[in-house]
Amino acid sequence: MRTVTRLAGFAVGLAAVFGATYGIGRVVDRTPAAESRHDGGAAPATGIDETADRIPGGLLVSDRGYTLETVDAPADEFAFRVVGPDGRPVTRYDVAHDKRMHLIVARRDLSGFRHVHPELTPDGTWRVDTPLAGAGQWRAFADFVPTGGEALTLGVDVTVPGELTERPLPAPSTSTTVDGYTVTLTGAPQPGRTSPLTLTVSRDGQPVTDLEPYLGAYGHLVALRRGDLAYLHVHPDGAPGDGRTPPGPAVTFFAEVPSAGSYRLYLDFRHGGAVHTAEFTVVTGTPPADAPPTGDDPSGPAPTGDADHGTPGHGHN
Repeated sequence: MRTVTRLAGFAVGLAAVFGATYGIGRVVDRTPAAESRHDGGAAPATGIDETADRIPGGLLVSDRGYTLETVDAPADEFAFRVVGPDGRPVTRYDVAHDKRMHLIVARRDLSGFRHVHPELTPDGTWRVDTPLAGAGQWRAFADFVPTGGEALTLGVDVTVPGELTERPLPAPSTSTTVDGYTVTLTGAPQPGRTSPLTLTVSRDGQPVTDLEPYLGAYGHLVALRRGDLAYLHVHPDGAPGDGRTPPGPAVTFFAEVPSAGSYRLYLDFRHGGAVHTAEFTVVTGTPPADAPPTGDDPSGPAPTGDADHGTPGHGHN
């Protein structure tokens, strides 16, 4: 068994248009200086001029009366629950994009990413094979709709013990490869303005025109802002079977980011019976003067090519 400890790390980030000390053998606490409170309040902001009503989900451990809590679990499992306004674990959720719960995790240096779907037990605990693939500081985002409530995304930090090697953020690029597919990006997000982003998928030089529906869409896009990991989960224009949306090669999203800076984009798409994740770094506006440099590898962390995407950077279930 290991103890996965809740961190109430507060940060501010993306507009709603979008969504270390290590021990041995267990997850340990790292309490941030600015901590979100479980009563739904928040510690002071981190210096970015974004008002409270624009703070997106995913950066608060508590929001609108709901609190995300991690639960003790075996080392090969990740478990959590959502406590509702009545102080009890929530047991009823609406289906959103074919699932009642979307769990997205990313390492703080953005070198690891997983999008998985836990199973709910009768006591309100969600359980899944651990998506935390490797040592490091991770951010876990629970994306859900409680029955009778609004869509929410809550987040916690968790630490996986072990030797950690920080990886630089890959340099910006408009093309990347994953599992033999080439994905190109057209368009760029603009601070404070909705902009189209089109991702085009090809394989062996040929456009992929038979993308398969994945969670009710031909693609899902998650964006994380460097530094605070401000989160946004975007779904594309159109839907499979609507009579107007082709199954590739292009999938278009409309997105807005609230500030200049570096962002990491993660596109999930299904083809050949498997889900693949393409990753991009984009820079919008003028990045902060103190922003650390990105790396020199334009394609990002090397994809594994394995069917189960079991190493940092990829993963689904």
